[in-house]
Amino acid sequence: MDDVDSSSASSGSFPKYLEHLSGDGKAIGVLTSGGDAQGMNAAVRAVVRMGIYVGAKVYFIYEGYQGMVDGGSNIVEANWESVSSILQVGGTIIGSARCQAFRSREGRLKAACNLVRLGITNLCVIGGDGSLTGANLFRKEWNGLLEELAKNGEIDKDAVEKHSYLNVVGMVGSIDNDFCGTDMTIGTDSALHRIIEVVDAIMTTAQSHQRTFVLEVMGRHCGYLALVSALACGADWVFLPESPPEEGWEENMCLKLSENRAQKKRLNIIIVAEGAIDTQNKPISSEKIKELVVKQLGFDTRVTILGHVQRGGTPSAFDRILASRMGVEAVVALLEATPQTPACVVSLRGNHAVRLPLMECVQMTQDVQKAMDERRFKDAVKLRGRSFEGNLKTYKRLAMKLPDDKIAKSNCNVAVINVGAPAAGMNAAVRSAVRVGIADGHRMYAVYDGFDGFAKGQVKEIRWGDVGGWTGQGGSILGTKRTLPGKHLESIAEQMRSHSINALLIIGGFEAYLGLLELAAAREKHEEFCVPMVMVPATVSNNVPGSDFSIGADTALNTITDTCDRIKQSASGTKRRVFIIETMGGYCGYLANMGGLAAGADAAYIFEEPFDIRDLQSNVEHLTEKMKTTIQRGLVLRNESCSVNYTTDFIYQLYSEEGKGVFDCRKNVLGHMQQGGSPSPFDRNFGTKISARAMEWITDKLKGSQGTGKKFVSDDSICVLGISKRDLRFQPVVELKKETDFEHRIPKEQWWLKLRPLMKILAKYKASYDVSDAGKLESLGHHHTTSHGEPAAI
Repeated sequence: MDDVDSSSASSGSFPKYLEHLSGDGKAIGVLTSGGDAQGMNAAVRAVVRMGIYVGAKVYFIYEGYQGMVDGGSNIVEANWESVSSILQVGGTIIGSARCQAFRSREGRLKAACNLVRLGITNLCVIGGDGSLTGANLFRKEWNGLLEELAKNGEIDKDAVEKHSYLNVVGMVGSIDNDFCGTDMTIGTDSALHRIIEVVDAIMTTAQSHQRTFVLEVMGRHCGYLALVSALACGADWVFLPESPPEEGWEENMCLKLSENRAQKKRLNIIIVAEGAIDTQNKPISSEKIKELVVKQLGFDTRVTILGHVQRGGTPSAFDRILASRMGVEAVVALLEATPQTPACVVSLRGNHAVRLPLMECVQMTQDVQKAMDERRFKDAVKLRGRSFEGNLKTYKRLAMKLPDDKIAKSNCNVAVINVGAPAAGMNAAVRSAVRVGIADGHRMYAVYDGFDGFAKGQVKEIRWGDVGGWTGQGGSILGTKRTLPGKHLESIAEQMRSHSINALLIIGGFEAYLGLLELAAAREKHEEFCVPMVMVPATVSNNVPGSDFSIGADTALNTITDTCDRIKQSASGTKRRVFIIETMGGYCGYLANMGGLAAGADAAYIFEEPFDIRDLQSNVEHLTEKMKTTIQRGLVLRNESCSVNYTTDFIYQLYSEEGKGVFDCRKNVLGHMQQGGSPSPFDRNFGTKISARAMEWITDKLKGSQGTGKKFVSDDSICVLGISKRDLRFQPVVELKKETDFEHRIPKEQWWLKLRPLMKILAKYKASYDVSDAGKLESLGHHHTTSHGEPAAI
């Protein structure tokens, strides 16, 4: 599979739609196994609803493999309503258990008997690597087990023929993201939410008392949670199983902590994975670290062990969308499976759903453990995959500052500016850019209050320590404005000259993109603009051309999802009530559409998909039907600019009139709360990583031109950095022009519109879902990148 689009070639020239797949006569069993993870319920819901939608029967298998072995009331057919109201619930409603019986052949024989009697030959397993390995073994033995059952007279001979093979599709539900081949496992993002909530809370008390906190997070064999939370809160030190500290770490760590104190930093945070070890594979416990700090430095030190808090709570928006996408993909994979198809795992790479051979992933996951046992730590980090390696590299660059005399000076000045509306995560991006820039030997300048401030000369040098503690702050500390540079080109050029700025990093939304275009056009007139410029997308609307994601959109999505959860709860008391909720986004329907998917909405009205009075009428009828079932509430999202005439008030009045006697209506405009708040772990991380990458690009560009007085005039020296499908790409801003709808301030093509049918199907509407991208099993080593991209691990 050389190119993303080659998949359509294999199925003729037309895309393959879900309608071509039928589940008639098929039975799917769904189970959750191993440790629970937030988002498992969203996956169960998607499997059940998608299965029913395509005409299959879907069975809950309660209590994991234990229920499969025990049979009876543990295997129950599910209907549409059985999975209502579970999207926002953590854990798993069908239960999970560790099962000894399934490890023996007798146990598996019983399980096979229970499944065959119900005609279940498709299994969807949501769990960790152990659960998935078990499922694969079961699949291999299936035929033999059935023959043995027939020989013992427990099932008849035709059953062996009729159900001769078992299909297995896995989804990885595990909070520590320890499964190779997947960028994110279900539950990881939610666990990070819990950790970051705690860290933010601890920071305020540590600040008051000048304390050192040692925080222990989960991850017996995998340091992902520790590493990412250290990145997201700017921890002073982190201990991971995969990358133990070098000999003499005790001295180094104490030195670092006391240096930080000397620089007026009032608190220290040390994050420890529960499986942390030293290079001799001896455990490093949080108590041991505390004793060390107290003994060597005499700092007031406290240990906090987060424990099972990390598994609990409501799933984040990211996990709900991930699990819903995976659940739907899993059903499609089961429908397409043949006796020859190996067991597969559905997973995410970049922003792209893929299928991977289950056993290859399990093998690689076990290889990591083996490398760690044999003290081949460099290999362990490599095997963990690109996202882990990238995180570790970024953390080291941002946490450890070399002494000034050790940094080779570049004699270049680089300016950072925020443009547009505030978005959570902007400050994390600024911090990351400033520190990477300083580490690369540049002098960093902060521009305050956008292009407006730039023109007025609000430009100041910014140092390493100035951006400490910025990752968790919402809004924009530098200040941001929507002003475009067009009116002030003279003054901005003058400021660039007087501060001799050699490169510019712009962090912002659609205005930043327009501003970049104006600066590109002004290069002929003002040679000051002939320097490398790069833009990092940051806006809640997620409407910047050239990127699938922008900083701040995830935080806004979580705000919308949380609010919808509360509103749905208020409706469950009053019964038969429909809520109409207006979201932000300008003309871009990303927040309304994805919020709808994450909150389980009945409809989401967006500008990109025109609708008329007939659609509104069919939605009202659909809700009227729904009120006859046990689910007596409705949720409708509306993007603020989806239609000039069908306003939120109009839709509210229409629904109120049409629903008279059946349901009543309430409306809610979410407004600016979507722009505020503390950034989500995803936005902190994404902002930190993408901004660091942008700074590296600037450094590479400047290196080539050292001392030559070279002018940058080519298109590729003024770019937007974004994620597109699975790649991180620098795209010249002038090339993006043709992909932009300037009137409505959105990209002409938007990837998430492909997910729109999912929302409709999960809300019980007929919809046409394009599945042509899905059908290929990929191998693990195959990191697909386009000619000018690099793998984007989120």
